Amino acid sequence: MWNNLLTYFNRFLTFGQDRVFLFTQFDFWVFFALVMLLLSFIGNRRLMRNAFLCAASLFFYYKTCGLFVLLLLFTTLSDFVLGQRIYRASTRRKKQLFLVLSICINLTLLFYFKYAYFFTDVYNNLFHSDNEVFNWFALWTNEIAGSHFTVERIILPVGISFYTFQTISYVVDIFRQKITPVKNLFDYGFYVGFFPQLVAGPIVRANEFIPQLYKPYFLTKKQFGIALFWILNGLVKKMILSDYLAVNFIDRVFANPLMYTGFENLMGLFVYSLQVYADFSGYTDIAIGTAMLMGFYLPRNFHSPYKATNPGNFWKRWHISLSKWLTDYLYIPMGGNRRATAATFLILGIIGLVVTLLSNSLWVTIAVCGTALLMAGIALFFPQTRHKITTNINIMNTMLLGGIWHGASWNFMIWGGLNGVGVVAFKFWRYFSLARKNAVVGVVFALFVLLNGLFDKPVFMIGVVWSGIFFFGTLAEGVWALLKRKPVMWLNRAWSVLMTFIFITFTRLFFRSGSNLDPAQANEVAWETAQNMVSKIGGTWEWGLITDIIAGQYKIFCLFALGMIIHWLSDRFKRRYRYAFATLPVGWQLLIATVTIFTIYQFATADLQAFIYFQF
Repeated sequence: MWNNLLTYFNRFLTFGQDRVFLFTQFDFWVFFALVMLLLSFIGNRRLMRNAFLCAASLFFYYKTCGLFVLLLLFTTLSDFVLGQRIYRASTRRKKQLFLVLSICINLTLLFYFKYAYFFTDVYNNLFHSDNEVFNWFALWTNEIAGSHFTVERIILPVGISFYTFQTISYVVDIFRQKITPVKNLFDYGFYVGFFPQLVAGPIVRANEFIPQLYKPYFLTKKQFGIALFWILNGLVKKMILSDYLAVNFIDRVFANPLMYTGFENLMGLFVYSLQVYADFSGYTDIAIGTAMLMGFYLPRNFHSPYKATNPGNFWKRWHISLSKWLTDYLYIPMGGNRRATAATFLILGIIGLVVTLLSNSLWVTIAVCGTALLMAGIALFFPQTRHKITTNINIMNTMLLGGIWHGASWNFMIWGGLNGVGVVAFKFWRYFSLARKNAVVGVVFALFVLLNGLFDKPVFMIGVVWSGIFFFGTLAEGVWALLKRKPVMWLNRAWSVLMTFIFITFTRLFFRSGSNLDPAQANEVAWETAQNMVSKIGGTWEWGLITDIIAGQYKIFCLFALGMIIHWLSDRFKRRYRYAFATLPVGWQLLIATVTIFTIYQFATADLQAFIYFQF
């Protein structure tokens, strides 16, 4: 018995790829129970509490990705010191110098680990070379620590995008005089590395979180109930919805789309939309619940995103902390909706150049240059639209860079660009009259019909079906208005929600194809997967097999339908049953928790799936 315990704790205390801390694993909950136990002894001794949680968070990160904890330590120490220097600098010029130094250090580390393959491809295409990525960080670590990391490939540290954005917001807010720097390194290390949200967000602002470091611990019975509810809710989302749907359907379709029918490929996309939401929001729910049990509050990161009525509204509901970060630290500094700045055109030019060089295609070059000339011509000859065009470039830049933040591959850039097009298009669409809406959609529908007739490509067939559905829906709205009938508000909203969900789902084709891939192979494999899925979805369907497919996969489709129904329930109803759970006696809460956990593990797969956003 003692030998077994010693073996377990040895595994518990050391890093290994097969024993990382995941919210869905027993080891994490042992760790969390120990943290809560020690916190109960520490009580409200603030410095000791924050130092302990800083150390616990560093241990958590060590268990997640080993010696990359040194990188987190370096980033923490660097920005703590530079934040102090920015605050104490006697002139604005010195403040700017320290700010630029901090941002350069953070982005250099992020670019090295996340975008080395991306920029190597750009360089090779530009100079017709065949350079390969070499992992200098691994070489230095091997020499210093005597480890044996491979130097032929770069491994992405878990959560580097999240804590990099978090530390950048800290130094920028000090520069903007929105906050004062923390005086204690343990306090700052705790803020950066707080383990519930360290590896997959939400991105926490210093002005929201740091004041909590100095407040005494406080947890009411109702808060305990809410925290427990969020934890259970997150585990249900992750293990019943996300993992079960992924292992039993989605991963199989995306692994080899050509083996499956067009209907299965299409449903793979729609089911993936639910999976990625359940996975990421499930992580956030557990993070919010565990943080609340420790007396800290994390911001809401999702607000029923598939209730969005347009792409812009979707991004106010999905990954809210990232959307706000990009708005405050990228979109507004570029000029926002007020004007275009030099940064607007510089970023657009760099993105256009990167797209041209990466594609190594004459057609892409023509498309990029043609689009630039068209926008310039419209701005020159139609001054009344100049402001709209230049400010909407800021939106496109933000969405494109948001796509690249998720991953350094073509597919993420396309995904971000499509979302940008959707947001910008709706900004114009909402001001159109019904007649103009029908005319525009009719032209788009006719164009896709013509292109499909001339070239007979699957992508054009998808365009025909999608634009056709949109056209007939818009036409029905116009006919209803001609009959002098008042619009049916709930029906209009349902239609808008459905169209937005379909649009977002199709952009996810490029998002999912670029996920779960080695960066060295991401561009080629992701693009091939996307092409194969498009060829099946837009190709000839075997209609007679659909009923057999539904019958054979009825559990998947029933679970998908149930998940979407729950998602579309009203916020008021959800608040009611959340509050009802929180106000139950503790005994009933624990009984429900026990039954829920037992049910969850009936759906558990043999290999526990890591959270999707760990790779970002």
